Amino acid sequence: MKVSIDPNLCYGSAECVHRAPSVFDFVDEYGVVRPGREHSGDDPRVREAVENCPSQAITLTE
Repeated sequence: MKVSIDPNLCYGSAECVHRAPSVFDFVDEYGVVRPGREHSGDDPRVREAVENCPSQAITLTE
């Protein structure tokens, strides 16, 4: 599964970085998916980040 963050929805809570730092990073005060980690959607920590993102900016797609 592919994970992505919508930059128009993200308001920089950094919840994703705290939950899955190997997949997410914090750049210019917003969450981003680390290069090369886009297909980490099956990781339970990523799924937890998706569920707990306060701005609902993280999505998983097949």
